[in-house]
This record gives sequence, structure tokens and C-alpha cells, in this order.
Amino acid sequence: MIETQLANESLSLIRESARDFAERFLRPHIMDWDESQHFPKETLQEMGKFGLMGVLVPEDLGGAGLGYQEYITVIEEIAKVDPSVGLSVAAHNSLCSGHIHQFGDDIQKAKYLSKLASGEWIGAWGLTEPNTGSDSMRMQCTAVRDGDHYILNGNKLWITHGISAEVAVVLARTGDLLDKEGISAFIIERGTPGFLAGKKENKLGMRASETAEIIFDNCRVHKNQMIGEEGQGFVQAMKVLDGGRISIAALSLGIAKGAYEAALNYAKQREQFGKPIAQFQAISFKLADMATKVQAAELLTRRAGQLKDRGLPVTTESAMAKLYASEVCVEIANDAVQIHGGYGYTKDFPVEKFYRDAKLCTIGEGTSEIQKLVISRNILKD
Repeated sequence: MIETQLANESLSLIRESARDFAERFLRPHIMDWDESQHFPKETLQEMGKFGLMGVLVPEDLGGAGLGYQEYITVIEEIAKVDPSVGLSVAAHNSLCSGHIHQFGDDIQKAKYLSKLASGEWIGAWGLTEPNTGSDSMRMQCTAVRDGDHYILNGNKLWITHGISAEVAVVLARTGDLLDKEGISAFIIERGTPGFLAGKKENKLGMRASETAEIIFDNCRVHKNQMIGEEGQGFVQAMKVLDGGRISIAALSLGIAKGAYEAALNYAKQREQFGKPIAQFQAISFKLADMATKVQAAELLTRRAGQLKDRGLPVTTESAMAKLYASEVCVEIANDAVQIHGGYGYTKDFPVEKFYRDAKLCTIGEGTSEIQKLVISRNILKD
């Protein structure tokens, strides 16, 4: 009982800290960053000082040393204000830092995690390619052994921080096509010859989160930069995505809460026919549905986080959380715009941006269809 109370108090403090940061450093700039597609790298670096860029990294490696419940809370609170920044924080923490933390050796962890956790360095993670999304075993990016080095050639697409990151964890094919033991992971620093930034994407939403192509043109990487053994990259990536899907569920939860709260407040204030529109059954029932979906999404997300913290299998639960939370955040954002009426279609109200940002959550780190594939395979196997 005492332990539960202490955990709740700790979570409340973390929520207040993340919320305060978002209000102070993000809210004043939301639309300027969105309109200009400005990636606020300096703001993410500032977040490192508050422990928000190394939430899951152990304290002895420079991180906050927290668990997934705290991590979910951080992402949620940031996403309630600006989902773009929430997306960048999630990709940095769970993908790049998460991969090194889970599978890197002691030297790699010591070299990279403190810089990533402090925000001194921003991280990227490269799996997707122009012609291989979820079908990653057909990747065309290759890493060919040459003595003590590997020579990388190929492109990666849809990479968060593909231009601005100081370091990237990249998956490349070291074996045969379709061989899940033919893919390996490498840590590659910006400035390595042949490691180039490509086109920046012009997106519907999440416009302040940089998404770009990265290119490898005879990029020479020492074997010590490989994470784990040769051929372990695919298995590593799938485990990293288990945590990454919890991140997107948390991001979705933040968007859903932000849109719901904006709609609730508007419905209480907006009057038509002599009374607040919240008093009309059509609106009150819509708000009731939204509130219920938010609660269900949070329960699924928290459940997945609990399993992850305990070191238990979480593939099915993280896919369920990501699937449900991402789909309902789109529905809730849509309903929030509808409740606002014409005002919801303008950039003067926050629901317009929630509406655009929400859609990415059903696509990134595996589409909803892929989540259903993961879930169905696991429940049928069980």
C-alpha cells in the first residue's frame, strides 16, 4: 500500500514536470513551428536537462532511470500540447536510445547513452526503406564486410531526425534476402563519410517533427559499431518495436486527451439556442463516447507498460494498445472538430492541429493493419 502511494506520488511529480515544460517551452510556439515546419532541436536539447530525453536510461548512464509508466506519462503530457514534439521525444527515447540500451555492449552504452539522455545528441533509427516498410526482410540497404569494416549502401525513408540527428541506429542486410538472420544493426555517427541526409518530407501533420531520408553511399563503418552479433538485427528491431508501439500508444493517448479536453471546454462555453451546447444530448453523448474511449486507451497502454516494466512478453499487448489508442485518437480528434463546428476547421483552435497530427499514429511503427496481423498471429498461436 505504501509502495503504491509512493509510486503514485512519483508519477504525479513527473506529470507536473512534463506538463510545466510543455506549457512553458512548447505552447507559445506550436503554430509557428507547425506552419514553418521548424524542427525545434534546441528545445529537445533543453528537455534533456529535465530528464525527458533519457527517461528509460539508467542513472549510472546519465538517464532518469525511470520505467514505462513514467515514460507513458511524459509522452502523454507533451503530446497534449504538441504531438510533433511528443513524436520526436518518443523516437529518440524508445528507438535510438532504446535499441542501444537493450542490445548495445558496455562500451557502446557508455559512449552514446549519456549524450543521448542529456539531449547533447539527438538520435535517429533507420529501418524503413522506399520499397520496404513492414516487409523489412526484403530490405535493400546492404552492409558488406571488408576486413574490420562494413561498407553500407542504400537508402532509408521516413526517418525521424534524419537530417538533424548526431547519431543513428541503422538496420542493414548483411546476409541473404528474406533471411531474418541476414540483418544487422549499426550505430553510425553524423559526419561519417558516406552517411548523408536526403529529402525532408512535407507532411500533413506532425510538421515540427523532422522526417527525412538518409542515404548511405559507400559508408565505411567499423565492426565495433555493430550492435550485438552479425545477423541479430531483425530480432533486435522487433523487440525494440514492442516498446516503440507503447510509445505511439502514449502519443495517441496524449492527442486524444488534448482533443477531448478542448472539445469539453468549448462545449461548456459555446452557447446556442440560449444554453451551452454541452447540454444538448447530441453533444453530451458524443463527449461521453470520447471520454470512454480515452479511458479504454489509457488502460490498454498502461497494461502494456506494466508488462514491459516487469520484463514479461508484451508483443500482443503493445500491438493492441497501439492499434486501439491510435484509431480512437483519430476518432476523438474528428469528433472534437465536429463539436467546434466551423471554428474547429480554423487554425485558431487547437483541434485542427490534433486532427492533422492524429493520423500519423495509425501509420507509424506499423500500420493498424500490421498491428492486427501481429495480434491475430499471436492469439491463434496461443
